[in-house]
Amino acid sequence: MHIHILGICGTFMGGLAVLARQAGHRVTGCDLNVYPPMSTQLEAQGIELIEGFGPEQLDLKPDLYVIGNIVTRGNALMEAILNRALPYTSGPQWIGEHILKDRWVLAVAGTHGKTTTASMLAWILEDAGYQPGFLIGGVPMNFGISARLSGDDADSIFFVIEADEYDTAFFDKRSKFVHYRARTVILNNLEYDHADIFPDLAAIETQFHHLVRTVPQVGRLLVNQREPALHTVIDRGCWSELEWFGVDADADTGWRLEDHNDGSFSIHFNGRHEGTVQWELSGEHNRMNALAAIAAARHVGVPIGVAIEALGKFRNVRRRMELRGEVGGVRVFDDFAHHPTAIATTVAGLRQQVGAARILAVLEPRSNTMKLGTMKNALPGSLAQADLVFGYGAKGDGKNALGWNLAEALAPLGDKAAAFDDLGELVQAIVAATQPGDQVLVMSNGGFGGVHQRLLDALAQVRR
Repeated sequence: MHIHILGICGTFMGGLAVLARQAGHRVTGCDLNVYPPMSTQLEAQGIELIEGFGPEQLDLKPDLYVIGNIVTRGNALMEAILNRALPYTSGPQWIGEHILKDRWVLAVAGTHGKTTTASMLAWILEDAGYQPGFLIGGVPMNFGISARLSGDDADSIFFVIEADEYDTAFFDKRSKFVHYRARTVILNNLEYDHADIFPDLAAIETQFHHLVRTVPQVGRLLVNQREPALHTVIDRGCWSELEWFGVDADADTGWRLEDHNDGSFSIHFNGRHEGTVQWELSGEHNRMNALAAIAAARHVGVPIGVAIEALGKFRNVRRRMELRGEVGGVRVFDDFAHHPTAIATTVAGLRQQVGAARILAVLEPRSNTMKLGTMKNALPGSLAQADLVFGYGAKGDGKNALGWNLAEALAPLGDKAAAFDDLGELVQAIVAATQPGDQVLVMSNGGFGGVHQRLLDALAQVRR
């Protein structure tokens, strides 16, 4: 089959393209921004890329058009497809029908931590010899790739997928995850997000319950006991096996972790101590992610002790507290955090790791939700543990421009915060403020204009 993918350079659609190519299909695709690293990764797979959405692409005559959710009515190529009544489908539906069918799907859902938890789960299964396929919205360092059908030596029935609640396509407003027909589901957390498509938290809870309704009786839900919104979801009905994780110390059932002062933590299941995870990651959020991954792996037969040992070899995910470099005693980290809760947990995790060292938080609020200003008032609180805060909001009316005043939003932080709309001035201000021993934490869900390398280069100039 020849499929042509509209919006191929997004993380999800790019992963879909790789899976389709590995499955033996001819794959071509188009997008507005066709450039490295995604373009080179796809071209290395033998995938032809086209810049833009010109209707002349109909001349390719594919068997099917797969539509990414970046595509809207008015898109020239989409209008041509509709006018000629050509066959099309959404990315999630294609994945569900052509990749996930007849597999044991392990889906990781939640407002935060999907990429990290899915990466942990895939690595546990890999280390246990299950050779799973996976589609993850980031690059797990243990694998070096974001998607594959299965391991090299076997056609594994197991597939780990990051299950996103964002809508499927302009013609299918259900969340992506309802297409996956998962048998094992992690519900990691649930907060209000995606203000561009959801009016309130209740609307997202409804979508999560749609996911719950798709899990078979023989399936299993692993649910974070600490999340009130997830209790609301489960209270609406549950027809599958259910295990809670993050339970209190006096609970007789469920999954519990116990922190230790050295960064390790113990795993308890149904009141029994199962072992201790020794690893390099930090932060309570990562420990909860690990607990969920161990619980999900047990559902497919991985012994708890084997999962614990595997996590000791887990190397995290690119852009999740990734150290990009160190110059003159100043370390520069890259992290994907962009929701206030994720920002707060990321800063807290670094604080736990570095102790009293200064943290310079550098934030680009560029997600659709943040650009709308829905959560701007939560930003000061989320950055409270940082010593200095540098915010960046692109000026003008481009797609990354804010619709609100960043300086005003950060004003409650007083003199320790500053806002910039020029990237060069931002870099100069950060470099001027740094001291040996500082930790510069850059947070954005985009490329941030290559600010990480610009910082390292500028630091090298002044700290020769």
